Amino acid sequence: MPTAASSAKQFTVPADPEVAQMQATPGIDPRRPYGLPELIDIAQTQNPLTRLAWQQARQAALATGMVEATYLPFISANVIGGWQDVSASLPLTVGSTNQVSNRVEGVSPQVALQWLLFDFGQRDALHKTARHNATAANILFNGAHQKIIYDVTRSYFLYSAARSRVRIAEQNAANARKIDAAAQARNNEGRGTTVEVAQARQLVAQAQFGLVQAQGAERDAYQMLLGAMGVSPMTQITIREAGRRALPESVGAPTEEMIKAALARRPDVLASFSALKASRSAIGAAQAEFMPKVFLGAVAAGGDASFSATGLPTIGQQASASGVLLGVTLPLYDGGLRAAQLKNAESLAAASEATFEKTRDAAAREIVISADTLRSALASYRAATALASAAAVTYDAALDAYKSGVGDITAATTADSGLITARLAQSDAHAAALVAAANLAFVLGAMTSSDVPAGLTGR
Repeated sequence: MPTAASSAKQFTVPADPEVAQMQATPGIDPRRPYGLPELIDIAQTQNPLTRLAWQQARQAALATGMVEATYLPFISANVIGGWQDVSASLPLTVGSTNQVSNRVEGVSPQVALQWLLFDFGQRDALHKTARHNATAANILFNGAHQKIIYDVTRSYFLYSAARSRVRIAEQNAANARKIDAAAQARNNEGRGTTVEVAQARQLVAQAQFGLVQAQGAERDAYQMLLGAMGVSPMTQITIREAGRRALPESVGAPTEEMIKAALARRPDVLASFSALKASRSAIGAAQAEFMPKVFLGAVAAGGDASFSATGLPTIGQQASASGVLLGVTLPLYDGGLRAAQLKNAESLAAASEATFEKTRDAAAREIVISADTLRSALASYRAATALASAAAVTYDAALDAYKSGVGDITAATTADSGLITARLAQSDAHAAALVAAANLAFVLGAMTSSDVPAGLTGR
């Protein structure tokens, strides 16, 4: 019976060092500070998602061109060559010959033309299907860029919030050291106790622990930003913060006209609608399979043949031929294949219609929810700002009272804890409001360039 360790070892795959070659993304100066617009520009050129979306749009355009090619005649060049030997026994021997052998050989070059003239709209339906699919692919390509802009913007604001939390943690550590210094001074003067000194040292250690955690979260947020940009995690880049952005007091609820305008430009809604139209066109292509097709055929051929028989001179012949054919083909029986294909096309169209309705309704719901989230974030920021202001006053008063001997260390440490909690809440609420504003712009279909996030200041 194999042990757990031996069983796990059996599933080890051989290492291939070639797949582990990782390098920093080229073209990025680690000494230059990059702001949000520059980070978005890098993401749009470096993120593999943009290249993938571009290739998919290109493939859809090529598919349209392939359908268009079916409207043109097909011309082929063919060369046929061969030989044939025939031997037959004679009923009577003539001299020393008791059988006759002959050979026919030759080469015939040909040029043939095939042209489908009329198919009751099947190619037109296929062409419409391909064009709608190409439109959807182009829309999704633009949608991929919008998604990257939003992802980078969101990660940028979260990284800025993480850096702000580090600064707050550093300030909290400094405040804790002030309380510790006051406790030491009171103890040296004989007005304090060793318990107060121990409490102050505990406060300093707790503040240092919070600082280490904040620094770790900052490093995680940095990697999340690199991931949103689509650059190598080995890349070293300096991020320039945009400063404290002003926030509006509140935003209004989205109107019906605003929602309709947003739905009319949402990439996912437009792409789903194009897919619906493509599936409807596919029904016409399937219906045309039941109708006859009219075709034109033409051929121009030449020949160089020779005939030889036993005892006879070789006979050579050169010939040419040409012809034009007009035909009609009508499938009579296929075991239900065309009927099944038609039902499948109708089913796909019904599914596409349901998908479109679901996508449209979900998009409208996202707009309403995003607006509500932004209003809640703004209200939270106003409340957190008031809380931080009051906590700062409380901390200063508690520290001064403790230094002067009219207060106790418990009140000072409580005020310090309340101050860092309030400041962290204010910083997080500010970042949440910026992220919510970016999300609202994204769900409205308005995040179309690197200039949009910079304008999300509430002005």
